[in-house]
Amino acid sequence: MAVRRLHPDQPASFAFTPENLAWAKARIAQYPEGKQASAVIPLLWRAQEQEGWTTEPAIRAVADTLGMAYIRVYEIATFYTMYQLSPVGKKAHFQVCGTTPCMLRGAEGIIEVCRARIHHDPHHLSADGAFSWEEVECIGACANAPVVQILKDVWEDLTPESFAKVLDGFAAGKPPAPGSQAGRTASSPVGGATTLTDAKLYDGTAVGGWQKSFADREKAAAEAAAKAAAAAPAAKS
Repeated sequence: MAVRRLHPDQPASFAFTPENLAWAKARIAQYPEGKQASAVIPLLWRAQEQEGWTTEPAIRAVADTLGMAYIRVYEIATFYTMYQLSPVGKKAHFQVCGTTPCMLRGAEGIIEVCRARIHHDPHHLSADGAFSWEEVECIGACANAPVVQILKDVWEDLTPESFAKVLDGFAAGKPPAPGSQAGRTASSPVGGATTLTDAKLYDGTAVGGWQKSFADREKAAAEAAAKAAAAAPAAKS
């Protein structure tokens, strides 16, 4: 993994908004006494959501809130690539999955759109500061490749054309809904389901059916055994 360092230009300070501070206190309270440091990852993420990227003052503020040494929180922020250590686009930072399934399904075309529309190189702001992009490792939506993630949401089944529409949507302040951009549900086949199409398999009407089938087989076996036992004395006589 490449060395990750804090951006040389940092804001003077950081403070959680009242709403985010209340959220942070509630999250910290979920951990047992003495284990408050376990909240470091969600608090760093909340700080990044507030600021757009993870700043050095935010790292210090999270450390002070949790009673941790600054270096411990710095280690976490620089280890996990989900924390952006440089300023990102004000409207969106696109994380383009470049792992094998996405690459085989056209991720290079998505990257070309980023290069043409945002900046030739990753981790650089567009001319207006609205967008930035980077190539990342597996996002975990391989069945819906290629995919792009923005914060917590993932846009799936992309083509260069549909990704351009996503970018246009963010530019206009009306991004399309995350999920499949090809219209399919979850990871179902594009043309619709081809297996497990019997509604009884999942609508609840067949619940308990196996018990009845088992009971019927047991009853039939018992009746056959009784009939055989009754016929045995007659055969001997």
